[in-house]
Amino acid sequence: LGSATHWEPSAAPILIVGDAMLDLYVTGSVERVSPEAPVPVLKQIAIKEVVGGAANVAANVVSLGGQATLLACAGGDQYQEILEKLLRAAGVSCDFIVDRSRPTTVKTRFMAGQHQLLRLDCEEVVALTQGVEDELLARIDSQLLSNGVLVLSDYNKGLLTDRVLRTSIDLALSRSAMVLIDPKRHDFSYYRGATYIKPNRTELSAATGLSTSTDEEVMAAALEAVRLTSATLLVTRAEQGMSLARPSGEIIHLPTHAHEVFDVSGAGDTVLAAFTLGLRSGLNDANAMTFANIAGGLAVAKSGTATVSRHELLAEHRRLSEADLTRGMSVSLQEAVRLRKGWKQDGLVVGFTNGCFDLLHSGHVTLLLEASRKCDRLIVGLNSDASVRRLKGPSRPIQSEVDRAMLLGALEAVSLVIVFEEDTPQVIIDELVPDILMKGGDYQVDQIVGAATVLESGGQVVTVDLVPGRSTTRIVALTEKQRLSSREKMQTGTQ
Repeated sequence: LGSATHWEPSAAPILIVGDAMLDLYVTGSVERVSPEAPVPVLKQIAIKEVVGGAANVAANVVSLGGQATLLACAGGDQYQEILEKLLRAAGVSCDFIVDRSRPTTVKTRFMAGQHQLLRLDCEEVVALTQGVEDELLARIDSQLLSNGVLVLSDYNKGLLTDRVLRTSIDLALSRSAMVLIDPKRHDFSYYRGATYIKPNRTELSAATGLSTSTDEEVMAAALEAVRLTSATLLVTRAEQGMSLARPSGEIIHLPTHAHEVFDVSGAGDTVLAAFTLGLRSGLNDANAMTFANIAGGLAVAKSGTATVSRHELLAEHRRLSEADLTRGMSVSLQEAVRLRKGWKQDGLVVGFTNGCFDLLHSGHVTLLLEASRKCDRLIVGLNSDASVRRLKGPSRPIQSEVDRAMLLGALEAVSLVIVFEEDTPQVIIDELVPDILMKGGDYQVDQIVGAATVLESGGQVVTVDLVPGRSTTRIVALTEKQRLSSREKMQTGTQ
């Protein structure tokens, strides 16, 4: 996941210029085919209005904790009014130039459940007049005085003309502002001078004429685009993750962190917003890519064009980091408390159980599996070797605490293992205050160490039925009996 472990969004504004649009989702159910033609009849349930295109980039910057100003053109119609209302509600500062010859772009998707039946686009894809160009460039020039980052969101709807592109890039460079571009043109030379360009693999292939199926092919195509533009490229590759290609020739590949893909609409906008805000907040481009990769994975798991919040991004980053670094590890109490606090912030239910777990058997596994089903994270307290000897006698433990912790940690049900020196886990429970405390069914609730602490905090104490006849003491006794029996038989045979 890279070395980024924190996201502290900068309050410095980001200027976003591009093709803003309104996305409408008409949702309903299909129960019959039309008698007039062989087409489904959609019974309307609801209409959802969300911002799209450059407006979605701006909305995602704000939802991630940043500040965004959107500069775009709209048609001075009812859809512009809706777009402005949505943007103000999202906390975006918007500045629209009214051009009545170009109606506000509206994309309407008709949805039956999760399935898109039809998309209807209402738009005029024409270049700006010189007068509107002049006004747009004057506002870009003015806005760049207070914005150190310029994002050009190009959806190829006519706003970012040759002149607007060249002049706005030059204006930004003259003020030492960073320029990021989401490209739609096949000729990337128009973007020369940009700091970063974020194509998807299809756009990169179209711009270079090269295949982009494998890491090696993406590397070759990206380096060709770098040669054309002198920019660093962030290439989004759907299920294959992302790649970052620098002018130095260095390439970094990241695997995807996508959840189950629900809808890819607007995911590229989320990626651009997260990457830009990461850079604006002082992250290097590799760590900014890490956050952008996670944000994109969260976006595609949502229905329709959507934003990702800073809380969601941090929670997912923490989840992925801890899953990679701490799953099943034996950690100190201090480290466990830190992780527990993070899980609490993320709304996860933390469970706790404890024991000697000297010889791991089916009874133990049943307890741990049942315990893990009742919580999101299961922490296991493990008696140290000295503690086991005091409780079980000088012949125990049979396995060292290192071996016992390793075996427990290898179980998927176990999130963390904490070895404790005391005879009981009371200190651990007092520090962790788990949401659920679990113990075998041979204990009554009032006999379970730590029950009072958990109950007083509003948590639960749960007992789990044991597997009959399964215990370490019984297994050791049976093994010893079998060993003695075998020895007696051997002695009898030799007499």
